[in-house]
Amino acid sequence: MYNHASQQVHRLPRDAGESSVTPVAIVLLVAIALLAGTNVYTLLQLKEFRLEVSEQFSGHEERLALLDGNVARTSTELETQVGEVKSLVESAEKQIDVKTRQVENKVLSRAQVLEEELEATRETSEAKITEVGGKLAEYQEVTKTQVGALDGRVETVKKEVDETRAELEKTIAELTSVKGDLGVQSGLIATNGTELSALKRLGERNYYEFNLGKAKQPQRVGPISIKLTGTDRKRNRFSIELWADDRKVEKRRKTLLEPVQFYVEGVPIPYELVINKIDQGLIAGYLATPKTGPRGGS
Repeated sequence: MYNHASQQVHRLPRDAGESSVTPVAIVLLVAIALLAGTNVYTLLQLKEFRLEVSEQFSGHEERLALLDGNVARTSTELETQVGEVKSLVESAEKQIDVKTRQVENKVLSRAQVLEEELEATRETSEAKITEVGGKLAEYQEVTKTQVGALDGRVETVKKEVDETRAELEKTIAELTSVKGDLGVQSGLIATNGTELSALKRLGERNYYEFNLGKAKQPQRVGPISIKLTGTDRKRNRFSIELWADDRKVEKRRKTLLEPVQFYVEGVPIPYELVINKIDQGLIAGYLATPKTGPRGGS
């Protein structure tokens, strides 16, 4: 019994060992299987990743190749454009150089022409100055001669003026002053044209000469109107009607050289009418008016 029990005791661990090994092995197998699956999955993922990386790298290489091509084309175009610009610049520089030389030539030519014109103008001016100087000398000589002649003429005129003045003074001295028909002392009386000219030169009054024949309408003489109504040649008498300031005045049977006097409004000195010639139906003489007053102007 003891032996049987001992065998049983010794048998139990071996059975227990056998029963415990199998699950571990299974676990190990499962773990190995899982690890193998994981490795396979990892390898598949790596392979897929490699493919993606390879495709991306290939795309990048294509892009880089395309970019290199674009850069090359751009570089070529830039070189071409730079060459064209350089050619244009060189052409422009040549044109500028040509134009500059042309402008310089024109400026020099114009300066030369101006210098020649200036020289010609200077020579012409000098010639004209010389000519003017000669003419000026001639004019001075002629002027001296003319001045001498003029001096002689002035002396002659002075002499004539002195003689005229003396004659005028003599004529004035011979004139008489009488009382008029209004009892007012008259001015100097002129009996002819010479004496009347002397009175005009004296300038003390305004004088209006007239010849008056018989007519239906009055005749204007200076500031008044006169109408001859009758003459008496044997007795040297005449009759007239005159209008002044719209006022009619009758003067009848007046004599030769008698101052016929009448007043006008605003003038204190009377107007005087002197007849120095009487003929049949005709009288001649003059009207004398004062220098002052509304009708004093000539």
